[in-house]
Amino acid sequence: MLTVTKSFKFDAAHVLTNHQGLCKNLHGHTYHVQASVTQSPDDTSDMVIDFKDLKTTCEEVITTRFDHAFLYNSTSAAESEIAAVVMKHGMRAVALPYRSTAENLARHFFGELKARIPGLSSVRVWETPDSSAEYSE
Repeated sequence: MLTVTKSFKFDAAHVLTNHQGLCKNLHGHTYHVQASVTQSPDDTSDMVIDFKDLKTTCEEVITTRFDHAFLYNSTSAAESEIAAVVMKHGMRAVALPYRSTAENLARHFFGELKARIPGLSSVRVWETPDSSAEYSE
């Protein structure tokens, strides 16, 4: 079975309210994302997916929306208040219905991409060079 992976990056800020560690403070990351597509067992072609098509879809779904934005939990009063100030001053913010952890981002990105990429097998989100979360079905 063949699997191909496309990697891309985006920068974003976030805060994790109700967290006891340093991430309770506003901070940012250069997120590294990997989207993997696995060829179905009955597919005998020599290409799983065109890398350009995979890149274009990932850019449309993730990079265009999330790059250089403040990611916030829309169910958190504190994070919503920060987002309101950000948007009031013409800056980008992306509302999510949960905390913007690497785990939740991996799950979210997988769900968004799965609808558009047949064979999507996993999405991995690297929050730092040595810390990542992966979501697969």
